[in-house]
Amino acid sequence: MPESHPRPSDDHADDPADPTDGPDTATTTGTNPLVLCGARLTDGRVVDVRLGGSRIEAVGTAGSLAVPGARVDLRGHLLLPAPVEPHAHSDTALTADGTGPGIPGPVSYRPQDIQRRATEAALLQLGHGATALRAHVRIGSVQGLASLDAVLRARDSLCGLVELAPVAVPRLLTGVAGADNLAMLRDAVKMGACAVGGCPDLDPDPAGYAEAVLEIAAEHGCPVDLHTDGDDPARLGRLAAMAGGVRSGVSVGPCAGLARLPSQSATRAADQLAAAGVTVICLPQGGCCGVEGRGTAPVRLLRAAGVRIAAGSGALRDVTNPVGRGDPLEAAYLLSSQSGLRPDEAYRAVSSTARKAMGLPEVRVEAGFPAELLAVRGEQLSGVLSLAYSRIVVHRGRVVARTSAVREYCDSETVVALGLPRQGRPDPFGGP
Repeated sequence: MPESHPRPSDDHADDPADPTDGPDTATTTGTNPLVLCGARLTDGRVVDVRLGGSRIEAVGTAGSLAVPGARVDLRGHLLLPAPVEPHAHSDTALTADGTGPGIPGPVSYRPQDIQRRATEAALLQLGHGATALRAHVRIGSVQGLASLDAVLRARDSLCGLVELAPVAVPRLLTGVAGADNLAMLRDAVKMGACAVGGCPDLDPDPAGYAEAVLEIAAEHGCPVDLHTDGDDPARLGRLAAMAGGVRSGVSVGPCAGLARLPSQSATRAADQLAAAGVTVICLPQGGCCGVEGRGTAPVRLLRAAGVRIAAGSGALRDVTNPVGRGDPLEAAYLLSSQSGLRPDEAYRAVSSTARKAMGLPEVRVEAGFPAELLAVRGEQLSGVLSLAYSRIVVHRGRVVARTSAVREYCDSETVVALGLPRQGRPDPFGGP
């Protein structure tokens, strides 16, 4: 990747980046330029990146873009397009321990409690690096549209920090029992749901359910994101046939049941999904909301058929997965370690492919692209996916989250010989 419009160096070009520059400085810049100094890219180059507004203005060799104003020292960090979360559950997140820490009683689904949990969950995932989230939110039954309204309020409160896009998820859509939910799904889109979805597997007429969702998507020009285990190849084939003409895009997942099918049946289903342009959003960390059994989609089989694969996190510390982390880099790590993807392929599943599935613009570390970036301490992508502890997150051109990890060892001859950080030293890192 060539350098993108590097600027001539100025009087400050030879000055090292100020290691004290950080979020406190960067987040106050608004539309003022912000320079990320000394970052390493995946191609090995060390660069400065100037951000202006919500865009990358320039990328040049280290030291060439130093300007007065806010700077962030990214020496020792790998700079990447920020990941996104294509499959979250904001209304049930953080419910594994009941209402919350120190609050006795069962889980509350009052709108204010859902809004609080959805906000906290989004911020947790932002800290991991996800600058946009697609959240599946249940509608209908006793709750009606209250849960969706609460998540929409959380979305509004998070504006400027992270993008939260809710998907309306009704349980039933066919027959007399589903008539009210069908009307409610249309209302959900008018309220602000970014996509329509649900679980055809739970409806007495799965094909009718999928047809109803696709019809509403066509009416409103919104994308479709459906839950399915994918363990019925005939049903999946019918869904693919219906989805082929939907211009707004169709995603399905987690499709863990595909891995339990005979190879020939799974391959045929994968070919049908590929031909229809359907994206499969797998959940390497396990299932969600009790819709499917544990396991994950047959990623290599799907990729071989030409299916676009994105990866999400699913449950975030709810009853389905009480220890769910909601970490896109963990999803990429699992795709690499368990499904055999190369680190760059695994990372694309949580970044560029996931962004495309969510209808978001492409991000590259090049001039003109959105300033949605993640800096992780490390030099290579494989190491970052292995030990991704320290992270700096950039959204709309400003630093919105920082996570720092410090590791120290007790004093010993080995530690001294290797120059490792020791406990009790005033400056354990010996400088920036």
